[in-house]
Order: sequence, then C-alpha cells, then structure tokens
Amino acid sequence: MSEPLALSLGQKFELERITRAIDATSDPQALRGLAKQLLQAWHSQMAATQWVMRQQLGGATLFRGDLSLDRAALDELRPDQSLQSPDIL
Repeated sequence: MSEPLALSLGQKFELERITRAIDATSDPQALRGLAKQLLQAWHSQMAATQWVMRQQLGGATLFRGDLSLDRAALDELRPDQSLQSPDIL
C-alpha cells in the first residue's frame, strides 16, 4: 500500500514562508502578480503530474483540460467494473 501524500518538512517551511510574505503584502499589484505566478506553477505541476501518470499508465489521461475527471479513463483503471459506485461528479 502506498503512503498518503504529505509535504516534506522543507516544503512546509517554504509554504509558511510564502504564506507570511503574502500576508505582509498590501500592494494589490504585487498580490495580483503573485497570484498569476502561483496559478502558472499550479498548472505546470498538474501538467507534470499528468505526464508522469501517462508514462506509468501507458497513455491514459485522467483529467481533461477543464480540470474535471475523465470518467472513461477512471473506469479503465477500476479492477472490477461490477463494483462501480454511482456517479457523484
């Protein structure tokens, strides 16, 4: 069984450092710029994660461009199709 996703100690400190910098910033222009940088970083990380998953799963894509789950790709990963839960997405 794999370990749950958790931030390393270094990542926790970096998160706290950036959080404090955001809290200390009162300039709306600077906050807008930071928000755009964080959005870019988030999407880059998501693209990298999808690439790794495609490499491991042989090309299946789990997320569409609109950030919603691709139901067909998830169904391919299910070991037993008879145990499907109702669609709640």
